[in-house]
Amino acid sequence: MSEDKSSAATRRLDQVSAHLSQQKLPPDYADVRSQISTLRKIAATPDITRRGYIRQKQAGKLWVRERIEELLDRDSFQEIGSLSGTVTWEKTGPMREKPVSFVPGNNIQGMGKLRGRRVLLTADDFSLRSGHADGATAGKTTYFEKLALALKLPVVKLVDGSSGGGSVTTIRTAGWSYLPYVSMYKYVVDQLNQGIPNLGAVVGPAIGLGAARVVSCHFSVMAADVGSLFNAGPEVVKGATFEEGLDFQSLGGPLIHCTNGTIDNLAPNEAECYEQIRTVLGFLPNCGREAPPVVASDDPEDREDEALRRIIPRRQTRMYNPRTIITSVVDHDSWFEIGALWGRTAIGGLARLGGRPIGVISLNCEVNGGALDAAGSQKLTRLLKLCDVMNLPVLQFIDVPGYAIGTAAERTATMRWGVELAKTYYSTTVPIFNVITRRAYGVAGGIMLGARDPVMQVAWPSGQWGSLPLEGGIEVAHRHELREAEKEGRKAELYQELEEEYRRLMNPVRTANAFGVEEIIDPKDTRKVCCAWARHVYKALIPERLADRAAGKIQPVFS
Repeated sequence: MSEDKSSAATRRLDQVSAHLSQQKLPPDYADVRSQISTLRKIAATPDITRRGYIRQKQAGKLWVRERIEELLDRDSFQEIGSLSGTVTWEKTGPMREKPVSFVPGNNIQGMGKLRGRRVLLTADDFSLRSGHADGATAGKTTYFEKLALALKLPVVKLVDGSSGGGSVTTIRTAGWSYLPYVSMYKYVVDQLNQGIPNLGAVVGPAIGLGAARVVSCHFSVMAADVGSLFNAGPEVVKGATFEEGLDFQSLGGPLIHCTNGTIDNLAPNEAECYEQIRTVLGFLPNCGREAPPVVASDDPEDREDEALRRIIPRRQTRMYNPRTIITSVVDHDSWFEIGALWGRTAIGGLARLGGRPIGVISLNCEVNGGALDAAGSQKLTRLLKLCDVMNLPVLQFIDVPGYAIGTAAERTATMRWGVELAKTYYSTTVPIFNVITRRAYGVAGGIMLGARDPVMQVAWPSGQWGSLPLEGGIEVAHRHELREAEKEGRKAELYQELEEEYRRLMNPVRTANAFGVEEIIDPKDTRKVCCAWARHVYKALIPERLADRAAGKIQPVFS
């Protein structure tokens, strides 16, 4: 009996051996490698017959992999999750199968280089389910955000769709409905506060989660020809609010979101979006524990500009272009403005002094006289937080008559947002240098000037300062005297006498005599003075700041 069992076992072993021998499975796993190669080839080749792809091209948009080639350095992209997607398999024999169709994931992620710097990239494929979630997107996205934190690498997000946001069809596929948690968002907030650059481009309709992802970024830009952004599309809006006849542009086009502060900058097309992202990244470190990247500059740090002596009009009611001052002082061709189309009472952006990256703040006397309104305060708040998490010293050109006044200012909560700006000035710690070019009045002037101790600043001979500008201030302080003079027919004469007296007393030299202002410089020397400040900050203060951040003594917050 035992012999029969032994014979049966031997025969079964021979059968299994023969079966395996017939399969001739390659020892180098060539069969599996072939499957991988096939899937990657399908993913990298657009299906030009697919309705989504045709629609993408008809809209004038690049296909997702064309975008990656356009943005990144040549041949630098390394995809993460290249095999994720939906595969149909065909059995070709015992223990053998091959993929016969493959719908890749509609969000591509990976690593690449931007002007030689390693970055992480995520890009939506709107041609597949309009960028809505598929089976692998949520896991890939969460992994991607964790990876950015672990590697301390800048993140670039090309948004075209919902970036894996939900769709009602997801319920049908799953067979059950779900609570809409956004599990990856915690990691995004951590990135923002750790100074890991998040740079986003709207290169199609950014919807729901896609909109939230790009608006969360440190810097965002929208392509004017194809970009739009909204919480929900026209059909959903129609069902909820009964607004009809809306299209992407009228609901959330660039003329809406690049002028209300939702998106920072406008670009004419996708190519310019990518150039702006490259430019902004050039000012920023890989993370907040590093210094911003210093580059060589051929612009002499002691360069003088005598035209600055004449740029401020002697008549205080006359305006000038403050951007002329900025571009004169900073390195040639280094000025990059952020948010030019919104909060236009304020000007903000990035530049370099002797190759050293800085943030730049100015008031815009050509809009509302430079009085700081709610939107301007919001813009400067955002820029200050950006500079703080990125270790960018801030250069300020001060010409502020105060916070905006009047009914429009009150309706838009100017003081509320002005106070938020004040909190930001006093809660951030990045070095600030002031150049007082003309006016510094009221609460706004005091906040912008005095948030660091000791104050580092110089003034121009054109400087004026105080609690209130003379225009209106004289009437308030001398109301009774002017009323009595009016009875005698000499109100205008008294007003002129008072104005002349005050203007004489407000000579900035008198303030310097009392050490109320530290130094008054020749405007032509402004670049030299500012470069000396930046040189010292980068040599002495930035290393100390980095050590403090590593030790947890300072914890900047962007979110």
